[in-house]
Amino acid sequence: MKVILTGCSKGIGKSLLIALLNNEHEVISISRNKTELSGLLNVPLIKWHEINGDITDETIHKEIELILKEWKVVDVIINNAGLLINKPFELITYQDVKDSFDVNFYGPLKLTQTALPFLKKSKFGSHINIGSVGGVQGSLKFPGLSIYSSSKGALASLTECLAEEYKETSIHFNYLALGAVQTEMLAQAFPGYVAPYSPDQMAAFILNFIENSSSMMNGKIISVSASNP
Repeated sequence: MKVILTGCSKGIGKSLLIALLNNEHEVISISRNKTELSGLLNVPLIKWHEINGDITDETIHKEIELILKEWKVVDVIINNAGLLINKPFELITYQDVKDSFDVNFYGPLKLTQTALPFLKKSKFGSHINIGSVGGVQGSLKFPGLSIYSSSKGALASLTECLAEEYKETSIHFNYLALGAVQTEMLAQAFPGYVAPYSPDQMAAFILNFIENSSSMMNGKIISVSASNP
């Protein structure tokens, strides 16, 4: 499959990029930082198209379009990039809101607009937004994470809207609401907390979902969590 993946320089995104390449998928990876990969099998790096930059930057989308025009089709979009701001509500600034929603909401929206014409050409198009259980209605919420949860909640709502708007196409839009995974972001949110799963384990789950389950669901908010947080 031909896949676009954001947020690949560390954590779940890095593990997922390695898993995708090891399983012979062709990937456009988009990250603000260069991805140093280890753990790759004998994978021709011609299958890996790395773009470094901010997904909200218009010039990045021109680079993406050039590759997509060569591909002619994209099968999977995985919006994984995320920004966590851990701050008491009374101290949140406009810049905090802008930074959070730029990465967690506008970035996925803009990438979807860029790649949608090519995703429509896939016979089994899958669009996956990686979110958080904190962004799902009725889930446990935590002090200091109001802006992060709100931006991920907006992304969940966008997922449902896109599934309805494009229900006559072959694209399936789904949102994976992840629980605790042992990443740098988790340490920032919950210092000292030990998560039940590693980035490699979560990447394996997401890869299995892409390959075997995503075409069976559309417009779903799927909780992938075994703990609180």
